Amino acid sequence: MKLSIVIVNYNVKYLLEQCLRSVRRSADGLEAEVWVVDNGSTDGSIDYLRPRFPEVTFIENAHNPGFAVANNQAIRRTTGQYVLLLNPDTVIGEECLRTLCFFLDEHPEAGAAGLKMINAHGAFLPESKRGFPSPWVAFCKMSGLSKLFPGSRWFARYRLSYLSPDQQHRVDVLSGAFMMIRREALLKAGELDEAFFMYGEDIDLSYRIVLGGYSNYYVPERILHYKGESAKQDRQRYVKSFYGAMLIFYRKYYPRSGWLMSSLIRLAIGTAALFRRNGAQKTTKKPRTLKKRRLLILCREAHFETIKDAALQRMPELEYVNHWDLDTQRVMDAICRRNQMKAFTDIAFCHPDARFEQMLLFMDILPNKKTTYHIYNKESAQLLSPQST
Repeated sequence: MKLSIVIVNYNVKYLLEQCLRSVRRSADGLEAEVWVVDNGSTDGSIDYLRPRFPEVTFIENAHNPGFAVANNQAIRRTTGQYVLLLNPDTVIGEECLRTLCFFLDEHPEAGAAGLKMINAHGAFLPESKRGFPSPWVAFCKMSGLSKLFPGSRWFARYRLSYLSPDQQHRVDVLSGAFMMIRREALLKAGELDEAFFMYGEDIDLSYRIVLGGYSNYYVPERILHYKGESAKQDRQRYVKSFYGAMLIFYRKYYPRSGWLMSSLIRLAIGTAALFRRNGAQKTTKKPRTLKKRRLLILCREAHFETIKDAALQRMPELEYVNHWDLDTQRVMDAICRRNQMKAFTDIAFCHPDARFEQMLLFMDILPNKKTTYHIYNKESAQLLSPQST
């Protein structure tokens, strides 16, 4: 077996369905196996997905034991030369898996490889590549010094913002949203640390892979990551889990760094968690809404009215809907001045009218925080957006 893919799901069945469809396309021609571990979902994920993906092996947990525990359950049963940890709220391109497998084939010193993640606005996600959160690096991040000096190798080590997101690099930490690991490196480093319930386990595993004598690589192959849509359902729990994970890592690897640095790190983490929690509460009370939305749909003529109806149900405030006909025009030609002048707030692609690779390239070329990208999948008749579950 060349590749084993492990996905942990919790109440995001439609996003997972889209992810699995992109995995199915990308794994075509590869000797690959797919495992989905469901952590006690209450949205009927397994009953919905099992008949649609007979090639996938599902593991059902009666409760949510955490991300690390669930991944380990599947990892112990995999047989692939490489093991891919993949989030359910991702979309990968048709060439993605083959590209990363080839990269690891050609770089025996690489213990793991990650890639360029973009969000539903096409913006690069800086957690795609990070540095180890040593006491100094963690303090720079939590105190805001890394944001003040993003081009500094001294202050911006956590997010490595001085490295181009469009070039290949050796990095310290890869994201657990997409992390392809060489089995030999995983055996040497050990499984995910189950002390981490959610968040931080990817930092810990990346660290142990390097301690095992391997390198971690960032490869600028792009994927879409909706970035924790399931976690947004409980923002306070997210805050507690994320900053708690940082403290677990700190205590595990830097127990003797001194009382002063220890106090500074804890102060920075506590302050950041407080601001994040207060900000989340304000966001919950006053959700941002667009009074006027303008939508561009990229699809074949036969599918336009169906997608338009689905979009109007999802976004009743739409004042204008335009069609880019893929029967007569190419996807990338839609990146033109006349479309940009219309200031579309939303752009929807139809799959398989457009390939996943084309969608991701389009989004990467045209990032805009004021524009939200959606995907309509003809097979499932679902319009997927950042808020979809």
